[in-house]
Amino acid sequence: MTSKATPAGAAEAPLLVGLVSISDRASGGVYQDQGLPALQDWLARALSTPFRVETRLIADEQPQIEATLTELADVARCHLILTTGGTGPSRRDVTPEATKAVGSKEMPGFGEQMRQISLHFVPTAILSRQTAVIREIDGHAALILNLPGQPKAIAETLGGLKDADGNTLVGGIFAAVPYCIDLIGGPYMETEPAVCKAFRPKSAIRPQAQG
Repeated sequence: MTSKATPAGAAEAPLLVGLVSISDRASGGVYQDQGLPALQDWLARALSTPFRVETRLIADEQPQIEATLTELADVARCHLILTTGGTGPSRRDVTPEATKAVGSKEMPGFGEQMRQISLHFVPTAILSRQTAVIREIDGHAALILNLPGQPKAIAETLGGLKDADGNTLVGGIFAAVPYCIDLIGGPYMETEPAVCKAFRPKSAIRPQAQG
């Protein structure tokens, strides 16, 4: 699925994003999945960089989650993989375990910030086990992030919280994603500042991206 077209003659390959919704009932057809549409909608608003999306809807089964994440990173060659669902404390919630199992290194700061954002709304945010890892193999690396299951929480986690005047109260995690993708060798990502302003050190900002 192509979300935004790559400009003709573009020198750099487009960003590839894997989206994985993990739900027994949605994958079984009991109800309509809301995670993938929420992720796609937010990315379409937030990214100004050309990107393509690979989507997967799967059950809460650790072997299947691991296989899906591995396929998206190693075969589809996604640079960024976002999961939604399966991060709570119940027996069927195994997304963090699967994510850690396929990762080369953990990135705990993402999970810490996600819980800080959610704690502005519910004290049960401390029950969330969202995490992030980098998977690197054969010269290709992918950043894998576990996100909440609810569409509203997905947007808040990615973009952060703002007051009535548009001032940032709590920063969203996506502001750090473009620079992380830079550091692991992925395409240069730019965002729409009104939705999420990416942060990079001045030395990492490309001249054509300034202004």
